[in-house]
Amino acid sequence: MSTVNTSMAEETAAPRANTLRSFNVSARFWVALVIVAGVILMSLAGFVYPTGPAEKVGSLYDPPGNGLLMGTDNFGHDVIAVLMAGTRTSLIIGLVAGIVATTIGVGVGLLAGYVGGWFEELLMGVTNVVLAIPAIVVLILISMSLPNSTIWSLAIVIGITSWPWTARAVRAQASSVATREHIDVARLSGVRLPGILLKDVLPYILSYAVMAFVLQVAGAILAEAALSMLGLGPSGVNSLGTQLHWALAFQAVASGAWWAFLPPTLVLTLVSFGFLLLQASLDEVFNPRLRRGKRKQMKQAAARREEEARLLAEQAVAPGAPAGPGAGGTHEHPERSEAGDPV
Repeated sequence: MSTVNTSMAEETAAPRANTLRSFNVSARFWVALVIVAGVILMSLAGFVYPTGPAEKVGSLYDPPGNGLLMGTDNFGHDVIAVLMAGTRTSLIIGLVAGIVATTIGVGVGLLAGYVGGWFEELLMGVTNVVLAIPAIVVLILISMSLPNSTIWSLAIVIGITSWPWTARAVRAQASSVATREHIDVARLSGVRLPGILLKDVLPYILSYAVMAFVLQVAGAILAEAALSMLGLGPSGVNSLGTQLHWALAFQAVASGAWWAFLPPTLVLTLVSFGFLLLQASLDEVFNPRLRRGKRKQMKQAAARREEEARLLAEQAVAPGAPAGPGAGGTHEHPERSEAGDPV
């Protein structure tokens, strides 16, 4: 009896081990996570940095040295302090814009894919019209129409102009999920539309929503930098884009003050690369066919199966081996011989 219980416990524990093993994250996932976490920590380090971003510590474009690791900008501020504050602002705008764009895109895609018919045609028609208009033109026009641009208003503007491609991707997945049997069961059970969308459809496309959110964050940070370089960024705050704007306005490139424009450019590149790499690694996690090292994993899985089969065979031929449901074929062969049925 104890042997049967032990066997049942092993069978119960085996799927958990396989599940944890199958959730195999690649090296690029950890690299992306380190990059993104490093940028976030750098932005938070501004709260404990001894110099504030608005504190004047020198004159126009003082070179690095004399206690200033990256010199001063055009206003005489410490470039490191301004860079930390600007990174924090860009990350906040990216996160808020990503949440807004992903929420709108997932909502429109779910409704269009599940309801179908003329409602789907209507929503996708609106989506295609928004896609046809260049987003940067809409961003510039809306930003210019705002009397006082803040980081929140800019994030919302970027978010409401970035949702269409997410809606198209989610609509395709929702259409596929809507034809499954559990959806029919939910309908027959009397579950209403919001409940079906949130409990029966959304969980199946959650991986797409997560990857879309990561891409939306990276795109929003780049969009904010582009707007700020054009002088349409948030008023009264530092961001990576406003640093580049002032560096260009005060001829930092022509005067050779590389410390004024190179650090924000590198951070902008690093944070965008980190989010894009994170999205690609999440795609490998959610889609096993894209995982690297799949052949090696298949060989390891085959070796494990061969080892398990060998152990079962040894247990079957061993004298005094317990015959029960968990003992593989040792329980079925006697029944076949007695009944004479070659099943």
